[in-house]
Amino acid sequence: MTQYVLREGNSAWKPLYRLGGIAALLAVFVFRRNLSAELMALRGLGLFSVPAMPASVTGWFALLQSNPLVGLTLLNVFDLVEYALLGLVFLAICAALWQTGRSAILIATVSGLVGIIAYFTSNQAFAILALSERYTAAASDIPRASILAAGEALLAINNPGALYQGTGIYICMFLVPLAGLVMSLVMLRGTIFNKATAVTGILANGMILCYFPVLAFAPSMLVLPFVLSAPLRVTWYFLLGLRLFRLGKDGRTG
Repeated sequence: MTQYVLREGNSAWKPLYRLGGIAALLAVFVFRRNLSAELMALRGLGLFSVPAMPASVTGWFALLQSNPLVGLTLLNVFDLVEYALLGLVFLAICAALWQTGRSAILIATVSGLVGIIAYFTSNQAFAILALSERYTAAASDIPRASILAAGEALLAINNPGALYQGTGIYICMFLVPLAGLVMSLVMLRGTIFNKATAVTGILANGMILCYFPVLAFAPSMLVLPFVLSAPLRVTWYFLLGLRLFRLGKDGRTG
């Protein structure tokens, strides 16, 4: 009777598993750091006309008006898409692993969602785009000065071109990979996800967490945690997507 109830309960989560699987596979293709790195690599090779990262508000305004897609990419707009998808993935993982380790999964899921919310409140891509349009349309220097001041305030919250960024970004960059790391450790204890998925998640999220000691002690190597973790994180998303789709098909986590 217990087994029947458990399977019925798991079947109720099948739509969430499928949604999480779709989100995980989509996250493979919108992984923002890959897109940004590719743009900069193409610029370095001279294969694609991409401007340097702007160093001022006026530079961001000019870039967003001349090439909005590149400007928004450099302002990490694709992170918004990735984190929205990751929120769905976390919820699906939470449902799948609930019987394996409730306390750890609950803490990990809440931490991950708090980190995602913190990022959404910190990312200023669309706000700066709106200011750039107002700045271009301004008829005199007086409104332009106030718009520039507003732009400076937004960049103080999140400036992708600065070494030290805003508090919300750091909250997200700590809580989200921490949630992924804890979930991967729970996966390793159970049988719902295979060992490859668990180990890949541990390595990918653990490497991202290395960002903070590198920031403190070796800022010149700050890109290293992202470079090392990026292929592992994309692989983790792919493996999660495949497994969640299977759970969405048969509804069983045992």
